[in-house]
Amino acid sequence: MSHGNALNEIKSVGIGIQSSGGCSDRNNKKCTSLDQINCNAIRCLKTLKTSSGCGITVTGGTEIGHAAGAQSHYNGYKIDISLNACVDGYIKKSFPFIGNRGDGAAQYKASSGNVYAKEGNHWDITFTANC
Repeated sequence: MSHGNALNEIKSVGIGIQSSGGCSDRNNKKCTSLDQINCNAIRCLKTLKTSSGCGITVTGGTEIGHAAGAQSHYNGYKIDISLNACVDGYIKKSFPFIGNRGDGAAQYKASSGNVYAKEGNHWDITFTANC
């Protein structure tokens, strides 16, 4: 999916996007790009928004600079969103805690298989389910 199409999809349900560099270039780690994001990740993010009723802001997508792996940001599986009390409460209430990652991030797993990891200043979400 192109960045523009993904942006239209998330904006249609009121999801915002923020970039520290004010850009969307996938090859610049200061940008926030949704270029080549999996369609399913966008569907799942929209479901999170509508199910939670919370404000959601994307802060990380498919741009370079994230950890590698099969289900990585670059490969279109992961999206970072800002922390806020509404999202934090919804995730912790709705999904069971499954332990901490190796880096200490608390993880919560939906019955769908999606995993929400609370990193320092954002949620690192791995979308593997069909939403």
